[in-house]
Amino acid sequence: MKVVTFGEIMLRLATPGYLRFNQTDSLTATFGGGEANVAVSLANFGIPVDFVTRLPKNDIAQSCVMDLRKYGVGVDQIVYGGDRLGIYFLETGAVSRGSKVVYDRAHSAVSEIKSGMIDWNKVFEGVNWFHWTGITPAISQGAADVCLEAIQKANEKGITVSCDLNYRKNLWNYGKKAGEVMPALVAGTDVILGNEEDAEKVLGIKPEGVDVTGGHVEAVAYESVSKQIMAKFPRCKKVITTLRGSINANHNSWSGVLWDGKTLFEAPTYQITDIVDRVGGGDSFMGGLIYGLLTYTGDDQKALNFAVAASCLKHTIYGDYNQVTVDEVEKLMGGDASGRVAR
Repeated sequence: MKVVTFGEIMLRLATPGYLRFNQTDSLTATFGGGEANVAVSLANFGIPVDFVTRLPKNDIAQSCVMDLRKYGVGVDQIVYGGDRLGIYFLETGAVSRGSKVVYDRAHSAVSEIKSGMIDWNKVFEGVNWFHWTGITPAISQGAADVCLEAIQKANEKGITVSCDLNYRKNLWNYGKKAGEVMPALVAGTDVILGNEEDAEKVLGIKPEGVDVTGGHVEAVAYESVSKQIMAKFPRCKKVITTLRGSINANHNSWSGVLWDGKTLFEAPTYQITDIVDRVGGGDSFMGGLIYGLLTYTGDDQKALNFAVAASCLKHTIYGDYNQVTVDEVEKLMGGDASGRVAR
């Protein structure tokens, strides 16, 4: 089995600890981006995976490629051109003060990508699964076109397609709204991940009876959303919703549900009381889900449980990437949340 992900990876510049932007004179540099984060998760779980993007030819981009290689992600299908790697700045919140992200990704190499720049026939040789997110078509019309190009080629080849709807209001600024672009891409997708805001902003589908401002979310309320998605997009076989209850910036409850058209599966709920870094939490869920669906064939409950447990562990790890092993995730799935030293 082999997976391909496509999207933008950026240089992440974060304030140390919980400092605000105006308090610090240094920033910690790492790399991250939705589809790249998924690729790293899968590589850590032992799944062969290629990350496809467009990068400039400079030392920062080369450092990024070396970083991906370090985690076992395939980078041979990356294309080169353009002038810059996108950047995002992160200020980590605490308690009642939320985190902040500032993007500096205009005119990045991948935002200026055009149809035909990537040979998808070559990229998809021997591939079983293709993953994209709603972040990519939000970057530019060109990125949206290439994403659609990839989905259509994957459909032709019988490759399973998954997406994380990932609505980011600050990115949709090139003259198109998410609702104008996303439905055509979602129509070619087999496995859809999202939350209540994604469903409404991207697909115009509203959840019923859901309060997302407190610390508890009723999972069963999402069954109607899943049914509406499947009715609107007949190709879709599974709809998955992450359930995050935000008590404060440091304490979240975390779970998920999966609808397969007949049954609503619900994962256990974890209380994440001392979050180290929640950026990439949804990506780690998606990486865990793809692994679970590929590995625990026919056992959607176990696949969902793996995704939730993997993402729970990501909240304890600094940076965008989820650097955990299958054994660590399965240990948590088995009920061992003690955090005791492994000797």
